[in-house]
Amino acid sequence: MKKPLLLLLVLALVAGFFASGLHRQLDLDTLKAGMAGFAAWREASPVLVAALYFAAYVAVTALSLPGAAVMTLAGGALFGLGWGLLIVSFASTIGATLAFLVSRHLLRDSVHARFGARLRAIDEGIARDGAFYLFSLRLVPAFPFFLINLLMGLTPIRTRTFYWVSQLGMLPGTLVYVNAGTELGAVDSLAGVLSPGLVASFVLLGLFPLLARWMVERVQARRVYAGWQRPARFERNLVVIGAGAAGLVTSYIAAAVKAKVTLVEAGRMGGDCLNTGCVPSKALIRSARLAHQIRHADRYGLEPGEPEIDFRRLMARVRAVIRKIEPHDSVERYSALGVEVLQGRARIVDPWTVEVALNEGGTRRLSTRSIVIATGARPTVPDLPGLEAVGYLTSDTVWDAFAALDAPPRRLLVLGGGPIGCELAQACARLGSQVVLVGRAPQLLPREDADVGAFARAALEADGVEVLTGVAALRCEQETAAGGTDKFLVVADPASGGERRIAFDTLLCAVGRSARLEGFGLEALGIPTGATVATDDFLQTRYPNILAAGDVAGPLQFTHVAAHQAWHAAVNALFGHLRRFRVDYRCVPHTTFTDPEVARVGLNETEAHARGIAFEFTRYDLAELDRAITDGADRGFVKVLTVPGKDRILGATIVGEHAGELLAEFVLAMKHGLGLNKLLGTIHAYPTFAEANKSVAGEWKRAHAPQRVLRWLERHHAWRRG
Repeated sequence: MKKPLLLLLVLALVAGFFASGLHRQLDLDTLKAGMAGFAAWREASPVLVAALYFAAYVAVTALSLPGAAVMTLAGGALFGLGWGLLIVSFASTIGATLAFLVSRHLLRDSVHARFGARLRAIDEGIARDGAFYLFSLRLVPAFPFFLINLLMGLTPIRTRTFYWVSQLGMLPGTLVYVNAGTELGAVDSLAGVLSPGLVASFVLLGLFPLLARWMVERVQARRVYAGWQRPARFERNLVVIGAGAAGLVTSYIAAAVKAKVTLVEAGRMGGDCLNTGCVPSKALIRSARLAHQIRHADRYGLEPGEPEIDFRRLMARVRAVIRKIEPHDSVERYSALGVEVLQGRARIVDPWTVEVALNEGGTRRLSTRSIVIATGARPTVPDLPGLEAVGYLTSDTVWDAFAALDAPPRRLLVLGGGPIGCELAQACARLGSQVVLVGRAPQLLPREDADVGAFARAALEADGVEVLTGVAALRCEQETAAGGTDKFLVVADPASGGERRIAFDTLLCAVGRSARLEGFGLEALGIPTGATVATDDFLQTRYPNILAAGDVAGPLQFTHVAAHQAWHAAVNALFGHLRRFRVDYRCVPHTTFTDPEVARVGLNETEAHARGIAFEFTRYDLAELDRAITDGADRGFVKVLTVPGKDRILGATIVGEHAGELLAEFVLAMKHGLGLNKLLGTIHAYPTFAEANKSVAGEWKRAHAPQRVLRWLERHHAWRRG
């Protein structure tokens, strides 16, 4: 009730101001005519007049009423330059802060609920540099001060910061008007107070904080580069280290804008995604899914059977898929695009020089204006006693190891319950392996909601995977027996409080990935590193001309994020001297390719609770979707988080067949500020899985139907029937 009452009070005061005719009293002619009487009153009661003037000024400013300029002149005329400046300065700042607080209390929530996605970049800028921007605006009289008060109330700037910056920023303009008021008889119009030259001076003064900030950045940059000898000229515009997703896209963009770019790769073109990650894993998953469908052909009215799995032939198909995609990422293609490709290991010698130890022998030194580090990540190997002795595979080495086998591993133990562990555990179980998955987290896919993790667990267990979650791996052991060597993983058994030994033939470590940071010269240059290379919002490192993109930069290790960062890295590296672009991570989708798939964009319930963000959620089960029923794929759901009472999408999670493809509509909607009403009003072909997105929007609409209006419509229709 507080907001409506405050709004009514403000509207009543504003209406009373105009209804009483006070707005006609706050003009220059009325001020001049009444100055003699005001002066006499001031002489008789100086403290009372000063207090009433102060309160009136605060009220006019707080309510954003017209007349503040006239009252400022009156302050100079009544109290002189010194006292007038003191009174007006504090009254105007207090009034401005009250207007700021009224705007924040009445308007900010509703404005952000409607335009939050579009305002996020502005909010981030204000949170970072709000004092600079506000000070600049306060110094320029061309910007209406009352409008600044109201608009700043919609931003996250702190009230204390708003107050003191306004106090300082408005002081020069206040001084000019109060000083003019001391010579009120010579003032013919308000416009005459500020001459064109004076306005221009204020504009330059307003630009000074931003110019000063720019100069500070340049001085800091010069300090960073102190001690390094910059080349007189450069052989290249850009050198990119690493030919994974980030490096390839960065090089492609640089070549497209006719920059001279060199791409350096020590291993295979295409990086992890092509050779050991996305491509081979999805090829294996597809074969495993077909084997699963053959076993369960009775679900489709066909005779089920046990598939004959020729594992060498299956792995040959995986390699064939890689070979078919390889030309997209090849040396030949990128050379034809205008990229110089060098195969060797790169080391940054100084901020403008890269030395390449060529695979074919010899070295080359390249001078360049900018460098992009895109060296990717490698699988993390846990510090587990006995691990090296028993041997292990990772997502990098598993493909060569599997290619040498005649059959899938008989007993496979997967360490890690994240996306990679879940995908490979399910695929291998469907191909005939006896699989145990051990996860330290209390659920599978620990970044997802609990119901999603439970759904993934049920799917893996239905395929024969033994899933152990909330279990800590303690050590690896091996024993020599008559038939050979037995290998075991020893884990803490939460049920008994003791230990459990799990026998295996093959151990796959899938506990995460770590950035490749060593051997590229980062330490010698003093570029800070932790889990990743330290970068700013523009992907710049300590040296503005050295940037990082992809897994080595974080914060999200997805191929599509690497490509997204690559655009920013290329543009900022080549054109950062003109304009820089911050990376936007607001609408990043990701998919886990288990069966059923798990896909998400934006917030889920767990993250919203952790961050204290209010939300509603709407769920639609695929068991209700006609196309899912016809395809025998009616497992899963679509869950959408929205702003309470609004259709603005905060996040969407889809569990089910084609979840990764279905998610794209929500990514588009969130990116461009489209709500569920827009999705509901969009025609979707029937029967398709995409109708699930429209159906969840329909569920939201039904939950928010205007019941009062519907009751009146019911009466209207009854009346029409007679």
